[in-house]
Amino acid sequence: MTRTIVSGGTGYVGRFIVEGLLKAGHEVVVLGRTPPAEGFFSAPVAFAPLDLDSGKVDPDLFASASFFVHAAFDHIPGRYRGGEGSDPAAFRRRNLDGSIALFDAAKAAGVRRTVFLSSRAAYGTRAPGAWLDEADEALPDTIYGEVKLAGENALAQMSDGNFRGISLRVTGVYGPAGQGKAHKWEELFANYLAGKPIAPRAGTEVHGDDVATAVRIALEHAAPPGLLNVSDILVDRHDLLAMVRQLAGCPHPLPKRADVSLINAMRTDRLRALGWSPGGEARLSATVARLVKSAE
Repeated sequence: MTRTIVSGGTGYVGRFIVEGLLKAGHEVVVLGRTPPAEGFFSAPVAFAPLDLDSGKVDPDLFASASFFVHAAFDHIPGRYRGGEGSDPAAFRRRNLDGSIALFDAAKAAGVRRTVFLSSRAAYGTRAPGAWLDEADEALPDTIYGEVKLAGENALAQMSDGNFRGISLRVTGVYGPAGQGKAHKWEELFANYLAGKPIAPRAGTEVHGDDVATAVRIALEHAAPPGLLNVSDILVDRHDLLAMVRQLAGCPHPLPKRADVSLINAMRTDRLRALGWSPGGEARLSATVARLVKSAE
């Protein structure tokens, strides 16, 4: 059985990754600040404490592991951009130095392949409506984006014939949350159903299960590129809440449509060429129905 280490496995995105690996037959070890609650995952996983602030990681943490997925990120709850708060130096230390220490330890332990969850923020600001391609120069304009790009570069520089690093630039992950946690649209749905005004907004989204599939492809494909975009569909709040309105029989007006021509969507040709096929509109509709039903 393949042994895979996942940092941040109890996080919103990390849980999808762990479940995908369990379904694929991996033996999973989760690294994090606190162990998962009983029943949090669909099958048993091992746990080891992780402190991104320590700057030191014992390679024994990765003993007998073939793969490592680094999904942990230390930030102000609910915020990635601006997640450094009033202490950007500590933010960099935890999330960049801490990541590099993990990569170093994984390599020293003989891990064959490491996947790093990066972000669209590494691209920085582009002209309105411009597509984002992995071949584009990365020009991050936030500390969050700078840290993610520096992590990508560090992992790429470590890669050699025995250790391969792949960075996934992910954005807009949605889906049901883990036990006792809120999904990303929970407040939005509640506010709409309560009749509160909703500001127009649109963005690119990808289901957590599709992120998990992208991670498995990056881990298991014979020769994946070192950088892959992970994104699926463009979602306008107007359309999203129209689904909620119909499912809940709600009379409240919908927000105006956003100007989707301004969105910088990511091309995913590289990942799709490896066999990735996300769920698109059908998965979005099924998920919204599930989320609305679970809130009743």
